[in-house]
Amino acid sequence: MTTHFLVGRGSVLPGFLDAHVHLALIDATLLPGGGIARVFDLGGWLPDGLNSSMPDLACAHQFITAFGGYPLRAGWAERGWSCAVASAADAAAAVDLQAAAGASVLKITLNSLAGPMLGTEALAAVVGRAHELKLPVVVHAEGAGQADRAFVAGADAFAHTPFSERLADDLVTAMAARMTWISTLDIHGWGRPTPAFEIASDNLRRFHAAGGRVLYGTDLGNGPLPLGLNSREITALLGAGLSPDDVLTALCSPAPLGLTLADTRVTFIPGERPRNPEDFADWLVTARALTRFELEVLA
Repeated sequence: MTTHFLVGRGSVLPGFLDAHVHLALIDATLLPGGGIARVFDLGGWLPDGLNSSMPDLACAHQFITAFGGYPLRAGWAERGWSCAVASAADAAAAVDLQAAAGASVLKITLNSLAGPMLGTEALAAVVGRAHELKLPVVVHAEGAGQADRAFVAGADAFAHTPFSERLADDLVTAMAARMTWISTLDIHGWGRPTPAFEIASDNLRRFHAAGGRVLYGTDLGNGPLPLGLNSREITALLGAGLSPDDVLTALCSPAPLGLTLADTRVTFIPGERPRNPEDFADWLVTARALTRFELEVLA
């Protein structure tokens, strides 16, 4: 991560990434003004009229789920946003469909609280086909044992820090050796602590301490979240043991999940970086994502 300073103006960093958004549920044109230069759209249709005023993006296209599985019954998701897989025999066709639609990452849902889930063979087949196509696999894991299932199947990342149960220390250590976790801590209560928030924070604290790679992500579209940098998410990451520099790393990853996103914007943060970590989140949320031309004008 390289930081440049505009004398008397502020800091310029690589474009900030929100690694979990749903563009169909928000006005993505507002994100650059809130400091977000890049996003992962993790499931659902992209909005019509994608244009240069939106962040640079990688997308998953449809959710891969079981027939009747999450989010097919969720009120916020249209049926066409999901691709149902019945067996291992269906896996290749489902994954190929996402790749043909332009997906650069695959999203699988395993939610035992909201309907049927992919069986072991089908899950392994979906992950295997995605990896054959060089697509990293991100899993929504919810319910007891689902994070473990995703890990055993070879998932590359969790869409959310596991929040259903406290994961065993040895499992967390094993996950830290090869997985990436997308944070999304603030969705558990939106500033009001909940049991799920405490579980997720504890899991993330141990994952990070074991050397696991963390990406900043918010699940934008899910509840009252700001359209830009979220100070509550940043504060939660600091509370889970990440240092301010660790948070910047989580925001500025140059090739998250091995993906190379377009690089049309940088992030500009006005003013001097505070020395007090307690003021760090307030400083970050003043960020703006600027094009190279806008940065030259500012300079």
